[in-house]
Amino acid sequence: MINSDDADPAALLKLLADVRQVQRHITDALSGTDAHAHADSADANAAEPEPEPEPEPELLRSALIQLANSVIRPLTLLAPAGTDVGTDADIAPTEATPDEHRPIDAEIWRLAQAATDLRATTGAPAQLIEATAALQDLTCRLASSPEEAAARIRQLTELQSNLPTTIQAAADGPYLVTNADTITTWLGEPLPVRPQLALCRCGASATKPICDGTHATNGFTGAKSPTRVADRRDTYAGQQVTVYDNRGICAHSGLCTDRLPTVFRQGQEPFVAPSGGRMDEIVRAVRACPSGALSFAIEAREAREQVDQDRPPAIEVSKDGPYRVTGAIPLIGPDGEPEPRAEGSSTEHYSLCRCGQSQNKPFCSGMHWYVDFQDPPAPSEPTLFQWCGGLPALTRMTRLFYEKYAPKDPLLAPVFANMSPDHPERVAAWLGETFGGPARYTEDYGGYDRMVSQHMGRGLTEEQRARWAQLIVRSAGEAGLPSDPEFRAAFVSYIEWGSRIALENSQPGAHPPMHMPVPRWWWVCNATPDARVSALAVQTEPEGPVMTLPTDNEPISFDNHIKTLFRPMDHQSMKFVFDLWSHDDVSRHADAILARLRQGSMPCDGAWPKERTDAFERWIQAGKPA
Repeated sequence: MINSDDADPAALLKLLADVRQVQRHITDALSGTDAHAHADSADANAAEPEPEPEPEPELLRSALIQLANSVIRPLTLLAPAGTDVGTDADIAPTEATPDEHRPIDAEIWRLAQAATDLRATTGAPAQLIEATAALQDLTCRLASSPEEAAARIRQLTELQSNLPTTIQAAADGPYLVTNADTITTWLGEPLPVRPQLALCRCGASATKPICDGTHATNGFTGAKSPTRVADRRDTYAGQQVTVYDNRGICAHSGLCTDRLPTVFRQGQEPFVAPSGGRMDEIVRAVRACPSGALSFAIEAREAREQVDQDRPPAIEVSKDGPYRVTGAIPLIGPDGEPEPRAEGSSTEHYSLCRCGQSQNKPFCSGMHWYVDFQDPPAPSEPTLFQWCGGLPALTRMTRLFYEKYAPKDPLLAPVFANMSPDHPERVAAWLGETFGGPARYTEDYGGYDRMVSQHMGRGLTEEQRARWAQLIVRSAGEAGLPSDPEFRAAFVSYIEWGSRIALENSQPGAHPPMHMPVPRWWWVCNATPDARVSALAVQTEPEGPVMTLPTDNEPISFDNHIKTLFRPMDHQSMKFVFDLWSHDDVSRHADAILARLRQGSMPCDGAWPKERTDAFERWIQAGKPA
């Protein structure tokens, strides 16, 4: 039982009783026995007002689960000892008591406001905060329109505006995030935010990253493992820079070992060889460390002010990995006090476990790699933005270009000598929007007209354009953007096209068309990475139709027989030409397919046995039945 002295016990009981009544209201609505559809007996002949439409049943069922797991359960834990929390308690009705005639959406909205009023106190118990987060999320999901949801968020934000931005790791529960404005996916795409959020910590929520209360039933514990890596800060002195590293806080994201392997040497001792790279490369790698395990010193003085960057508070939900926190968001433990930190670790940036298996909770210890923690799979036909790694990857590339390559190049240094400090971020936002990502450049910087204005009158030369294109492509490789032929073909084609447009627009007397949309770039000739089988791919057979050959007297059909002859790898490898699992496509190209089957050039990894080719020919002779 958690002490609830910081919250009004009577108000908590009232909130719990009201939630239970709304829970019954939703149950009645789903079962078709909702009382508000019936007229009062005294007015049976009177005209009945048209009831407000209720949310879709699927959303109502989801609401029931969320109320039970993330509102009623934590509020029940706060009830004073001896309270009968299985009933509504003996509470006199008031004007604010749930009304069976009031729409469910309106009831949830009233509950969210009431919970937020109670939560808007420093020191509110974690269970109340968790319940408030769930009600805020639910009222926004039930809102009748995006505009209505935005209005509710503004009102809830005002109710708890006195609270600082914090993250609290609840005991054996979620991360309770208060007043955080920016939460993004690993691609840099914004996620919906509420003034109060509960982010999944156990790794098993069905609504990740939002907590759905699963931690209460799956045995999740927030305790640290006694076998975790020891908290020890090591010092590695080099020629120009000294590197500090604490393996006890490392999240094993691999950013340092992947990008600067001559300095950060995986599987070797000592782990850090600070004379193995240039000083600027080491500084860049240390600053990119998402866990805060790395730092550096120059002339025996730690440059913490350089490691801890001046960034707005933000949370990134990394791909299949931890929450990456930046901007010095205070981290609070279950007891309400600052979470203890490992020696030398950063408070400006840190990584929080999201898989539920870290040995160093709440911090990530890299266990997501070993337990194969995975988010939902990416779309089967990703945009260039999604495939390349989104805004973080593009920003990494542009920073490398403008920090490393442009300043030392005699052709480019004069061009960018007076660029704004955020120029790399601007170029990354433009590329992200062009490659199918969110409209960050349009919304933050002014869109197409702004980009054109940056080139007009500059008088760029072909030599400068060609060098820019050459070095941005080199930066893409160094930044770890995908190297597959399909992405590089699309990437380089845009770099060539875009840089030539910029060159044209920069010439004296040029009059580029204004008010045009930001261009959208796609895969070259729709050749996506999954449109062919790589020669280096592991030879495994993914699931697909089970091959079925017709018997001699059995009627042959496309769905039952012909489609099953083509494996998933065959389907993918020919997708850029036609769809081997489509009756219309295969019928249209049947003669050409048969010719290639006979000559052994299809599929690409070996000829079909005769009985399969014979079956395909028999299907053609039968009139290509579906």
